[in-house]
Parts: sequence; structure tokens; C-alpha cells
Amino acid sequence: MRDLALLPKAHLHLHFTGSMRVATLADLAVKHGLRLPAALTDGLALRLPSDERGWFRFQRLYDIARGCVRDEEDMRRIVLEAAADDAAEGSRRLEIQIDPTSYAPFVGGITPAIEIVLDAAREASQVTGTQVGVIVASSRVRHPLEARTLARLAARYAGDGVGRVVGFGLSNDERRGETSEFAPAFRIARDAGLAAVPHGGELLGADHVKVVVDELHPDRIGHGVRAVEDPRVLELVVEQGIALEVCPASNVSLGVYHGAEDVPLRTLIAAGARIALGADDPLLFGCRLTAQYEAARAVHGFDDDGLADLARASVRASRASATSQAAWLAEVDGWLGAPADRSPGTPSSL
Repeated sequence: MRDLALLPKAHLHLHFTGSMRVATLADLAVKHGLRLPAALTDGLALRLPSDERGWFRFQRLYDIARGCVRDEEDMRRIVLEAAADDAAEGSRRLEIQIDPTSYAPFVGGITPAIEIVLDAAREASQVTGTQVGVIVASSRVRHPLEARTLARLAARYAGDGVGRVVGFGLSNDERRGETSEFAPAFRIARDAGLAAVPHGGELLGADHVKVVVDELHPDRIGHGVRAVEDPRVLELVVEQGIALEVCPASNVSLGVYHGAEDVPLRTLIAAGARIALGADDPLLFGCRLTAQYEAARAVHGFDDDGLADLARASVRASRASATSQAAWLAEVDGWLGAPADRSPGTPSSL
């Protein structure tokens, strides 16, 4: 088997706070005189029920971690380390998602917050060799007018290049808020040339995926796995060429599926869905990007050709330039053309 950390790929579903290394979170807590619960420092993946009680616990831990990010230095460190970790895993492109309102109180507002992250993304791209774009995301638990404000902010910095805002998202509990009320914000983002990348189809089922498609006209959907529950909805997603940012570890940690084997990765692929594997929140879910590919190999039986196809799909779903995409796709071909590891005890395929 070939080394999956060397497989060129794009990482399209990673949240800013959730990207933190455990050691970094511990450092920031000491720096700011804060205490952390063991669930954020033990390095173990969360295992929660999929009901509102489970989401409340997840959100409480996420908010505690986010509360440790309190100045520009912290924000820059997170971006640089996220890019470095991705580079070590073969990621050629990282599109990291952030809600700047969370950090605005510490740096003078949402505009300075996003400018810090964009500047850090440019620096991280140069240092690590992994291109870093930024997705501005609004939250379902806040008023839709705030989403419009964030969409206008994102539009000011729109562009597909390094250190630019490449997309606009909608995150947090899918059971909160009316999806249709966020449609004006997504129109603002699309008019600026930004990708529409809302969450959907993880905590709620296929009916909600259809609502997201009809109301927000996404280019990609964060998660979207439960589209499989209605073949007509899955067919709609495939027909419209909407990529799904599938995060298997997240699905299991949040109780959407009991185990990795239950994540319907094969079903989605068989239906023709475009899949980009993502790590979502490694801080809480215990594994990064390469581990998602390893699960596809070990649990779902993907051979190296199938894994290369997943990597290609992630590259094509990114907002990178056509030139960059072509170069990375050629690198995927090179990875596949290299000799597989035939060391003792290593099977040729699963």
C-alpha cells in the first residue's frame, strides 16, 4: 500500500478553532490563565449521542476552546499550525473556515479579525507550501441579518488565490434557524464570486439536504452524508454537481453513525457523488485528514485507485486555480504510479 500522507489532496472542511493541536490549546490556556476540562486535553475522540444533549456538550467544549483564543498572536499561530499539519499530510490546498465574530472582541472588530486570518493564511502558504484560502461562516444560532453582514465582509476580500476569502458557509446546529432566512446572505456571497458551502445533512436527514439545495444553491455541502436516506435527494445532489465534504470521524463522534463502517461512503460514491474527505474538528474528534483516507482504505476497502479518485475529487472541488489543480492532479497520478510498499506483512490491497 502507498503512503497516504504522501497522497496529494485538498482539505476543504476544517474549522479554525477545531483545527488546534491539543498542545497548542493547553499553551493558550496557560497563557491566558484559563482552565480546561479533561475532555479537551486527553487527545481522545468524543463519543456523543446525536440528540440535542450531545450537541450541547460538543458546543460547550468547542466554546471553551474558542475562549482560549484571545489575541492576534493566537490567531496567527492556529493558521500556521493548521497549514503545517496539512502540509505534513500531503494537502496541497487548505480552505479553513472561521466565524470572525468569535474573535472580534479581542482584536478590535470583525474586519481586523478577518484581516489577521487572511494575512496569516498568506504567510502560512509561503512557509508550508500548502495554499490556504479562507471560508467565512455565519452561525445558525444568530440572526440572519448577521449572516448578511458577514457575507458583505467576505465579499470585500473575495478571490480564489492564497490568503483570500474563497467561500461563505453556514454552520452550527442544523436544527436551529430557518434555512430560507439565510438565503439573502448567500446571494450576496454568490454575487461576489464566493463558493456557497453551508453545512447540512449530518444532524438532520435528506429532507434538510433538499432544503439547503433549494434555498442556498450550494457549490459544496458540509457533510451531506444523510442525502443517502432519500435516493431522489441524492440524485439531485449528483445532478447539480454539488460536492459533499464528508467527515467520517465527525459523524461517529457526534453519534450520527455508530461506527466508521456505517458511514455511507461507498453508497455515495456508487451514486456518483463528488466527495472531499475532511477532518472537521481534529481537536475534538481525535484525528486529522490522513486518518479519514486511512479509514476509507481499512474500513471501506478502497484500494489505491479509489483513494486517488477521492483525492482528485477533493482537488477539483476546491477553489484553487485551474493551473494549480492540474499540477496537483498530475501529482496524484505520480503517487499512483509509484511502487507500492511491499514491506513484509503489508498486503497489496484490501
